[in-house]
Amino acid sequence: MVKVRVRAPRERDKYLSAVEVLEVEGIPIADYQAPKEFDRLTPLFPDQRIHLEGEGPDFLGVRVIDLIAPLGKGQRGIIVAPPRGGKTILLKQIARSIRLNHPDAELIILLLDERPEEVTDFEETVGSRVYASTFDESPRRHSQVADLVIERAKRLVEMGKDVILLLDSLTRLARGHNSAMQGSGPIGSGGVSPVALQKSRKFFGTARNVEEGGSLTILATALVETESRLDDVVFEEFKGTGNMEVRLDRELAERRVFPAIHIPQSGTRNDDRLYHPDEFLKVVDVRKQLAGLPIGDAIETLLTNLKATKTNAELLLRGLR
Repeated sequence: MVKVRVRAPRERDKYLSAVEVLEVEGIPIADYQAPKEFDRLTPLFPDQRIHLEGEGPDFLGVRVIDLIAPLGKGQRGIIVAPPRGGKTILLKQIARSIRLNHPDAELIILLLDERPEEVTDFEETVGSRVYASTFDESPRRHSQVADLVIERAKRLVEMGKDVILLLDSLTRLARGHNSAMQGSGPIGSGGVSPVALQKSRKFFGTARNVEEGGSLTILATALVETESRLDDVVFEEFKGTGNMEVRLDRELAERRVFPAIHIPQSGTRNDDRLYHPDEFLKVVDVRKQLAGLPIGDAIETLLTNLKATKTNAELLLRGLR
């Protein structure tokens, strides 16, 4: 972000002209020192937790995530969601939790190929920066908005900031890249361009914790069970690239269970780095108890215990009942 002084356009000028740079990223130009480029920063495993839990029924979904698939700074997470699986509500809960628990973090929300009313609802309920390209705009526009957002996020990380990017959805990002690439290269399985997939992989792979300070966390939704071969190919391409996954289950959603999280298929790699050792032992014990139950009983048992306690710490101390 650059602040400049401009001069009035002359008779034949089409645009305003900058005559002096005043600030870069809010720092006076005299004090500004160019940071290390993003691609030269040293990536590390996420080792600081992004706490999501809050008090009240509006935070039950994120309390489940804190116990089952914790989110760390620099995480590359995927919410795998069937149609009407509750991903939008869960994403809003996560955004509100981040605003509440981590006000110093730079929260960015990117909505692609979304309904205009959903964009407005996000802006009103979350109170954070929302960048959007709605379904009535071209796929090329989706790609342009995504490119601008990720470059902005990288500049913030270079300045040592913790950036959290919520994307809905990774599938639509790949669709946008694929449509923009049509006619300019080979087409692979499902009508997906390998070049388009690579661009989307590069976007998602940008998430990282960095040794020099700062982090970029990307939590993206991925659509499944849509009866679209293209969507299946996109999901298979990204399935192994994340280091945190929350899977929503269609049968649970149809039974009006929220969050419809499939506990055995959700989790975070190297999550022991995100908990205190004593807390981690209790979390593992809870997960073992839930793993022995059918998926519907597991989430309902956990939700019942969450409703009976104010915090996850209280639940871990008393255990499941």
